[in-house]
Amino acid sequence: MNELTTASRLGRVRATAYAKLTLSLRVESLRDDGFHDIEAFAVSISDPHDVVEVQAVPHPGGVTFEMRGETDGVFDGMKNLAARAADELLVHAGRSGHGVKLILSKKIPAGAGLGGGSADAAATLVALRKMLEIDVDDAGLQKVGTRLGSDVVFCLAGGAAWMRGRGERLEAVSMPIGIPFLVALPPFRLQTADVYRAWDDLGRPSATRRVEAAREVATVLPELANDLEPAAEAVEPRLAPFREALEAAAQAPALMAGSGSAYVVQVGPDRDLASYARSVRRKLRVPVTAASTVSRGVRLGTG
Repeated sequence: MNELTTASRLGRVRATAYAKLTLSLRVESLRDDGFHDIEAFAVSISDPHDVVEVQAVPHPGGVTFEMRGETDGVFDGMKNLAARAADELLVHAGRSGHGVKLILSKKIPAGAGLGGGSADAAATLVALRKMLEIDVDDAGLQKVGTRLGSDVVFCLAGGAAWMRGRGERLEAVSMPIGIPFLVALPPFRLQTADVYRAWDDLGRPSATRRVEAAREVATVLPELANDLEPAAEAVEPRLAPFREALEAAAQAPALMAGSGSAYVVQVGPDRDLASYARSVRRKLRVPVTAASTVSRGVRLGTG
C-alpha cells in the first residue's frame, strides 16, 4: 500500500461516457498498419450513455474490473477497453502499484457503431486522472487514447469534429448543442472489422444514399452519407429491411451510425422528441432512444 492510495482509498469519481454519432463517413485507402484512412464528421450525443466509476482501494494493486447493464457482446476483464485504459494510464504515470476498482455501467450497446468502448476508455482516463491527481495534461491523455483505439481521441474531446487519419486527427467544429435525433437499435449487431473487410472485398464502394442534413447540421455539411453502409448490408442482410421499416415508422430518412448496426433519424423542430421516440419504438418494437447533441465526450462527477 502506498501513501496516496491510503489517503484516497475511499475516494471515487464517476464519469458519464457519451456515445459518438457519425453523421458523415468517407472511407479512403487501407493503411500499412491495417487501419483505413477516413474523413468523418462526428458529434457526441446524450443517449445512450455509459457511466464509469473509479474507486481507490488499498489492495490489490492494479486494476480490478466490474461490469453491469447491457453487457451482451462486451469484452470483460482486462480485455475491456476501459480496463485497458486504466492500466495504460497507471503505467504511463508510473502509478501501476495503485489499487483501482473500475465499475462500468453499460447502456451503449456493443456492435452498434456508437463508439461505446472508446467512450468508456475516454471516461476512464478522465476519471482516473481526476481521482489520483495524475499530472498528465489533455495532450498526454490523447497520446494514451491513441494507443487504445481510433475513436478514443474524439471521445476525450467530444462535441463536434471532423475526424481524419484513422480517426485520431481532429478538427473541432462549432455546432449548437441540443440538436435532436432518434437512435434506433435493431436486434442484431455488427463487428467493425467484418464491415471494413467487406468494404474492401466489395471494391471499396462509396455511399449509395444521401440524406439531406437538418438545418443546424447543414452549416457544416449539406448531406449525410456513410460509405460503409453497402458493406454493412452485405454482412447483415437484415439491415436494409430494418432501415426501410424505420423510415416508414419515422416518416423520415435514416442514416447508419458508423459501422452499424444502429440507425439515426434527424428530428425536425416541430416534433416533440420524447413522444416521437415513443411512437417509433411502439411501431418497430425495438429500442429507440431520444438523443441530442452535447458539448463534450465525458462529463465528470464525484461521489
